Amino acid sequence: MYTNHGESVSVPDLSGYTYDEGVEILDRAGLQYEVSLDSGFNTDLKTFAILKQIPEANAQVKSGKTIYLTLNAKNAPMLKMPNLVNTPLKNVQEILANMGLERGDIVYVPDIGINVVLEQKYRGVNVSEGFEIPKGARIDLVVGDGLGNQILAVPDLKGMDEVDAEFMILGSSLRVGNKYYLDTDSVAAGQVLRQTPPAAMQVKTGELIDLWIAKDNL
Repeated sequence: MYTNHGESVSVPDLSGYTYDEGVEILDRAGLQYEVSLDSGFNTDLKTFAILKQIPEANAQVKSGKTIYLTLNAKNAPMLKMPNLVNTPLKNVQEILANMGLERGDIVYVPDIGINVVLEQKYRGVNVSEGFEIPKGARIDLVVGDGLGNQILAVPDLKGMDEVDAEFMILGSSLRVGNKYYLDTDSVAAGQVLRQTPPAAMQVKTGELIDLWIAKDNL
């Protein structure tokens, strides 16, 4: 009996084929296969589609060689949401792509910051940094148009509790900026000591308000 065992064959390109299709192709080519314990995820491919093969397509190997396959996972792996708030829109696409996320809809709102992300949403809900979302998820963005269309006076936040001050800022169509915590024995921890811009100053909608807050030394 004559066989081709030991002869050189070209490894077929299995990318995009389902597991069953790939196995059939390898059988016809006289090659063995083994599925890798690792898996990947691609939203554009079917479950258990072949994502990667070793050796690569068109490599010359001996008949009977084992080809190692990496398959598309059934469920998307979970990722931790990055913080995109206050990030320029031009940088967001790269950040999302590097994490395996997609940029969804962009909604512009009146704000002094032009093309700066104000909110990040998944399925219509605001998501904070560290919130778990599936790989491949679409992240919608609320972005400033740079045209803050309303002039208003900055509220007086001095002496207010940190949480109350934040609610006052947001309720005044402004945004919370940087927060600095200072050691002091003169006031209770968590109380606002200073703010910038100062109270009564005329600013546009969406202006950032920085706060200096008494530190809890316990």
